[in-house]
Amino acid sequence: MDRVYNGMPAAELPAEGWHKPWSGGNGGNCLEAMKLADGRVAVRQSSDPDGPVLIYTTGEITAFIQGAKAGQADFLLS
Repeated sequence: MDRVYNGMPAAELPAEGWHKPWSGGNGGNCLEAMKLADGRVAVRQSSDPDGPVLIYTTGEITAFIQGAKAGQADFLLS
């Protein structure tokens, strides 16, 4: 990997290491995440495994998960 950046094709990242922490009975529409060697987190849509990825810092992903646990993202469900 030469350079990891937001919007890069997921096919440019290793095929191994992706996890589906947010999968469920939703017909295969899952988010997949991979922790990168530098600690950042790559996120992709499982239905488009070669499509673009979003790259988050450890601080960004921590804030998102903690906020979601605290109910700050509940507005997205209604």
